[in-house]
Amino acid sequence: MIKKEVFIGFVVGLIANGIGLIAAIFIFGNGDGIETTIKQSIAQGFFSKLVSIGAILNLIAFFLFIKVKRDYRARGVILATVLVAIVTFLVNFI
Repeated sequence: MIKKEVFIGFVVGLIANGIGLIAAIFIFGNGDGIETTIKQSIAQGFFSKLVSIGAILNLIAFFLFIKVKRDYRARGVILATVLVAIVTFLVNFI
């Protein structure tokens, strides 16, 4: 039961981060497609900034789960955030 709650929070965290990343691309992008903007941001070195802006939705999901007493789901959101941070680090520095 606990693993299921953490997994749900993890999936919510990944989805929230993805939606936030796409929103950041539409707000700060130059009008090209999503794929083109991501490739340009990696080449120019500001991909981590876009992902960081996208992670704001994770913050909202985390505090929402804490407010409704879903602590294990909040842990899943934190795990998703840590995973995205590690992947972003690897994309930028490798």
